[in-house]
Amino acid sequence: MNPQAKLLSITSLFLGSTITITSNHWIMAWTGLEINTLAILPLISKSHHPRAIEAATKYFLVQAAASALLLFSSMTNAWYTGQWDITQLTHPTSCLLLTTAISIKLGLVPFHFWFPEVLQGTSLTTGLLLATALKFPPITLLLLTSPSLNPTFLTILAIASTALGGWAGLNQTQTRKILAFSSISHLGWMAIILVYNPKLTLITFYLYCLMTIPIFLTLDTIKTLKLTTMSTAWTKIPPLTATLMLMLLSLAGLPPLTGFLPKWLIIQELTKQEMTPTATIIALLSLLGLFFYLRLAYCATITLPPNSINHMKQWQTNKSTKMFITTFITLSIMLLPLSPMIFTTS
Repeated sequence: MNPQAKLLSITSLFLGSTITITSNHWIMAWTGLEINTLAILPLISKSHHPRAIEAATKYFLVQAAASALLLFSSMTNAWYTGQWDITQLTHPTSCLLLTTAISIKLGLVPFHFWFPEVLQGTSLTTGLLLATALKFPPITLLLLTSPSLNPTFLTILAIASTALGGWAGLNQTQTRKILAFSSISHLGWMAIILVYNPKLTLITFYLYCLMTIPIFLTLDTIKTLKLTTMSTAWTKIPPLTATLMLMLLSLAGLPPLTGFLPKWLIIQELTKQEMTPTATIIALLSLLGLFFYLRLAYCATITLPPNSINHMKQWQTNKSTKMFITTFITLSIMLLPLSPMIFTTS
């Protein structure tokens, strides 16, 4: 891809996200989301493979429909209340339409069908942007409107997302699709606590990004796209493959790793809100995700290929990449001791 075109796309992504996050007016927020959509399309389709073109087309159609619904929601609210301010979304129909529009943008169940297909059709680096950076502006809009949203509707979406994210990931063999269903499952955890503790949703999103970034970067470094090739990846960079197991277990939410922290805080908050059955259901559903994370970890570190080729191991990667990945690996594994500080700030 042309470096100037890539720079323009990445700059537009930053601009669109900044406009949406900092705006108070619905039209400005919608404009930022549209800039984001148009900026990521060249990055999705840059390989010119038919699968990439298909992914870009699907992404554009879904995001355009969601943006139109979001604009319709804000116009309906302005019609009834005379308010274009994001925090003044009070009309029930507008709130329902907004939740649906943002759910489509994020890929919450039952509007999730596009996300695994788009992620499968792109490179791992573009998939990383789709799974982390491009989810931040829609989540910000949900945070700003959280006092007006319907908690029952969000709880249904959240439990369905956690369940389907776990079930659908069980029989996948493509690492990008597994990470897509993992993202859908984690979005369920963020959505379930949104109305009761918006700060906790933001903390969960930040920690999810911290855990997902090194996994995508590691898979990109060892050039692994399928489970079958993951079993031979340990011969390339053994230390990186060994830490991949810890990162996957952290994403699954096992103590004493970083991923346990958001799940612990969310279950605690749901119990305080007297939603113990909901907390129990979502905790049990996370076991489905644990199974396919364990399968990934097993393929990466324990499975030996039947015919291993003897060649020199690549003990060192590119120095700039190595420092970047090492920082994120450390954060994705060892942040649990910071939980007392998060308790005091939230």
